[in-house]
Formats: sequence, C-alpha cells, structure tokens
Amino acid sequence: MHSQNHEFWHRVHLAIKNFNHRFQIWRWLILILLSCCLFVCTYYTVKVKTSNISNMKAALSTTTTIYDNKNQKAGSLYSQKGSFVELSQISPYIQDAVIATEDRTFYKNPGFSVKGMARAAISSVIHHGIVGGGSTLTQQLAKNALLTQKQTFSRKLEELFFAIEINRVYSKKDILTMYLNNAYFGNGVWGVQDAARRYFGKNASDVTVGEAATITGMLRSPSYYNPIDHMDNAISRRNVVLGLMADTGKISETQADNAKKTTLTLEDTFSQEDGYRYPYFFDAVVDEAIDRYGLKEDVMNKGLKIYTTLDTGYQSALQDSFEESWNFPSNASDGTKVQGASVAMDPKTGAVRAIVGGRGQHVFRGYNRATQMKRQPGSTMKPLAVYSPALQSGYHYDSELSNKLQKFGKNGYEPKNVDNQYSNKIPMYEALAQSKNVPAVWLLDKIGVSKGVQSVENFGIHVNKSDQNLALALGGLSTGVSPMQMARAYSAFANEGNLPNQSYCITKITDASGNVIAQNKNPGSHRIISTNTAKEMTSMLLGVFTSGTGRSAQPANFRVAGKTGSTEVPDSYGFGTKDQWIVGYTPDVVLSTWVGFDKTDQNHYMEGISETGITHLYKSELERLLPYTSQTQFKEKSAQQISQDTGANSDWLGNIGKQVQKGINDTGSKFNEWYNNLKGLLGQ
Repeated sequence: MHSQNHEFWHRVHLAIKNFNHRFQIWRWLILILLSCCLFVCTYYTVKVKTSNISNMKAALSTTTTIYDNKNQKAGSLYSQKGSFVELSQISPYIQDAVIATEDRTFYKNPGFSVKGMARAAISSVIHHGIVGGGSTLTQQLAKNALLTQKQTFSRKLEELFFAIEINRVYSKKDILTMYLNNAYFGNGVWGVQDAARRYFGKNASDVTVGEAATITGMLRSPSYYNPIDHMDNAISRRNVVLGLMADTGKISETQADNAKKTTLTLEDTFSQEDGYRYPYFFDAVVDEAIDRYGLKEDVMNKGLKIYTTLDTGYQSALQDSFEESWNFPSNASDGTKVQGASVAMDPKTGAVRAIVGGRGQHVFRGYNRATQMKRQPGSTMKPLAVYSPALQSGYHYDSELSNKLQKFGKNGYEPKNVDNQYSNKIPMYEALAQSKNVPAVWLLDKIGVSKGVQSVENFGIHVNKSDQNLALALGGLSTGVSPMQMARAYSAFANEGNLPNQSYCITKITDASGNVIAQNKNPGSHRIISTNTAKEMTSMLLGVFTSGTGRSAQPANFRVAGKTGSTEVPDSYGFGTKDQWIVGYTPDVVLSTWVGFDKTDQNHYMEGISETGITHLYKSELERLLPYTSQTQFKEKSAQQISQDTGANSDWLGNIGKQVQKGINDTGSKFNEWYNNLKGLLGQ
C-alpha cells in the first residue's frame, strides 16, 4: 500500500515537472508578478509626480482665504490648521522627543524604514489585517496632509510612494517642520504651537522638557493622552517619552528623572481667529469649489485663495436683518422658529452678492435653504409662466383679463382669488399687482400651457411633465424652487430680457503659490425675452410695491419691482400659509427671500394672510442693502402711473404702435423658442 502511494505521488510529481517544463509555468508566474509590480509602481509614481508635492509646504503653512468682490480678504476657512511656525520657533526638546519616539532613523532614512515596514507586515499577519505602526515621520506626514486615515493596503502603498517623493523634494528640517505643524493634539488643536498654547499657555519655543514630552506623548492617541481629559494617562505617557529621550542620548538620565518628578501645570491661552464671518456664503463657496470645479473635500486645508462675488455690505445687511426676531412671524407653540433664506444677485452677470440660508445656530456646511431648499413658489411664478409669455404673444399691461369665478378644462379646475373678490374684467397690471389667481389661470389657458412651460424653462426652471397644466400659473411645481433659482430667473427682468448663464459665487481660485487652478469663464447672459417685454413687466411689477400685495415691504426712498407669493395650508389647519416669498429687484440687484417652517403641519404654519409674515423682513433687508448699491433708478413708470397719465382704457403704445409691437414680439418669441430648444439639444 505504501509502495503504491509512493508511486502515485512520484507520477504526480513527474507530471507537474513535465507540464512546467513544457509550458514554463513558473516563468509565467514570475513574469505576471513582475508585470503587476511594474504596473503598481508606474501607477503610484505617476500619481505622486502629478500631485504638486512642491506646493505642499506653502499649502500647509497658509490657510485657505476667501476674498470679496473687491479682492479684499473676507475671511478664512479653518479645518486641520494650526498656527504655522518655522522649526527655529519650536523647542529642540519637542524635536528630540518626536524623533526619539516616532522615528529614530529620521535623519538617515529615505522616507521609509525597511525594519518598520517588516514589523508592520508581521503585525498585520498576526492581527489578520492592515494595522498602524511602522511608519516614519515622513510617511505620517504624507498620511496626515495628503491621504485619508483608512487602514488599507492601497493607502499604505500610496503613503510609501508619497513619502519617497516628499523626502526627495524637501530637506529633513522642512519635513519635520511640516509634520509638527500638521499633527493633531486633541481638543480641536492642530500643530505644536497651538498645542503649547492650549495646554501650557506658552509658545512652542518655550516649553520645558517635561512639557515637550507631554505634547509628544499625545501623538499616539490625542483623546487618551491629553492632560485636560486624562491627566494620569498624560503623565504616564510623558514618562515613557522621557525615558526614550534618555535612551537615545537626547537628554541625560538625570534630566529625565527630574522631569518625571515635576507636576504638570495647565494653562490655556489658545484662541483661534473666527474667519468664518459669513457662514452661509462661505458654505456655498466650499460647495461650489467641490461640485463645480472638482476640488476635493480638503479644499480648506490647501492654503488656497478663493476670489468670490461677495459684497460684504450686502451680506452684513441680510445677516443683520435675520438677527432681528421681530422681522419674522412668531415661533410655533413648541418654540420652533420660522425659518428663512435670502439671496442677493447681480442681475447682469448672475454673480451672487450675499446669501443667508437660515436662522439660529449655523452648522458648518449644513442645510443651506438659500441654495439647497426646494419649495412651492406660489404667485412668484406668475410673471415667469403667464405674464411674460403673454406679453411676448401680443398682450399688454392694460389688456383686459377675465376675473369671473369659473372652471377650466375637462377636469373642471376652479381657482379662487385669495380675497374672494371677483369681477367681469380686470386690467393685467392690476391682476398682477393684486395677485389675482383667476385672471392668471384664464390667461395661461388663452396662450396655451405649452407656452407657459417653455417660458418657465427659458427662465432656468425645469417643469416636470406632471406639472404641465393650468396649476403652473399659480406655482404648481411638485419639485419646488430655491431662492437662488428665483433670483436668477427675475434677473432677466432687471437685465432687459437677458438671463445670466449661471449663478455663481467663485470667480477664480489660486493655489498657495499663486497658480490659477480654477476660473469662471462663463459669467455672461443670453436673451430669453425682448427688451420691451422686460420693460413692460417691470412697469407692472413696480405696482406690486406701490399699490399691490407688496406695499408694506416697500423700502423708504427706493423704487423696487417684484412679486409676492404664498402657498396656503389645508383648510383643516386653519387660516394661514406654508410658504411666503418676495422676489424683488432694482436695476442693480435682485433679492429673493423665503420664509416658512422647515416642516409644515397643523402646529407649524404661519397664521394670517399671505404676505404678512415676510414683508417686515423684506423691507428691513432692502433698506439695509440698497444704500450699498449704485442706486440706479428705473426708467420705467409703474403701469398704474401710466394708466393714470393716459386714461384707464388707453393703449400704452397707441393702436398702431401696438400692432407693430405685436409683430415684433411674435417674431422675438418664435426666435427665442427656437434658440432655447436648440440650447436644449446641445445640452446647455
């Protein structure tokens, strides 16, 4: 039996040997393995070489700064940043302690340690996975400054290649400087300078040997070894570090023993400059840098210079108005605040001048209602969906519209005026100023829903298929709109019929060395309605503030055009609204504002008639903001004034002029429809 087994395995061995001899299996395996190594090395080498390592120190030593529209510093973005100091300003005790504890071969190794990597590999086998340890200071710097904290094999490989490149580009002193300034020391403190301030109330250059050992000890686990939260742990770790310093000859045994006997006296003189003065605008800047220009989430750690469209006067005006609680409706019975959001925009370019995205405590990059929220626009949709396309189709500011309570279409849609007041006829300008619902629906029915849908799309707001019906006249959009979208849409009225190509906050971004890495190259505008239509709309929208639903929001000593809007709560809730809007403008600025509860229910809605909850806020914003503008005056008279000057039943342009204008508008309408359809086909 034994002989048979032996013979069987001998045959197997010969078969394998013959197979390998014939097909050269081991050579192929070696070739595949070498090819894989070559591919991996090439991939990571290319990645490292294109990562601009030479800019690393400049990026770490400066904070990402935001500049306003006048290229003045508006604030800074803080994240993993401490007060950067050069090596000469860091105590030799700290330097020696870190090298003795973290990387004894630092001044000799090429950025990595073969022994350290071997120890880490053995540890990984024992623990059945990638574990920490074995990294040099240079590798730790690469991980902290350039990579994630994930313990994966690919990340460890990246760390190795980046460390080699960092060691090639920088001197050892530069590497140690960057490491000490970029390490985390607990309690929200980065870098040894701020750590010395936070824990001992002194500069990093002035710490004692015991304090230096304590600071170094926190590197292993800042949450466990910092002396504020765990004094006993901090002292124990300090003593270990002191022992290592003595073992490596950095200090004598006597110095180590004496330092171990001293008590730790804590003092906090650390303070961080609050550079995040305009939080919602800065949030929008960070989001735009990431989403539009493809920068990574660590944009705040790169020492970038971000040039923006911010007008600090506008921004302060909006923020101050939001701070005054009397500008808002009363809180709910459970104390929940009525929320709000505002966007101020340059109508000529789409440059965003100011953003406020909510009330109360700001959460960094939290919910920004000005840019992220989508709510029903109510009657602010009427100029976009009904009145503009009607004017383009030949109607005029004083055209007579039906104001009778009536039903429309096969479904018997029956809109009602908010004031329940009706009449046989009403001039268009009055229907708009008083925000009558029936005339708006009647007019959309006359010009056709498809024209209304196309018009809204032209203004930059998408209309879902399910929303393409007569309810669009009253703001029936299932997905809703944001204050940012409405500000851009109304810019076309203020900009003589030209819609900004985009709304934007960033004009240019440079890296820490001054190289331009992103730039807005599309700040222009395109025509969506004729100049005459835009002017006639402005004439009607001026009446909203002089004699219409926005009268109480009219700022002293300024003329403003715009539209109010609201959405009602179900009758079962009571008499009140869910959303309240005002979108207004001058030739210099568009201001879009919304108020409401984040979640509307029977206990969270605004009581009373449609505009009462927002007019105080809007008037306050305008009276603070408009003095900062160029205060360009409208050339247009309000439609009400024109009507009074020429007679209630008089045509604005005269009968002959009206026919000519109708022809021009029809031609312009067809051209705009063709142009925007073409844009859609091109994906713009």
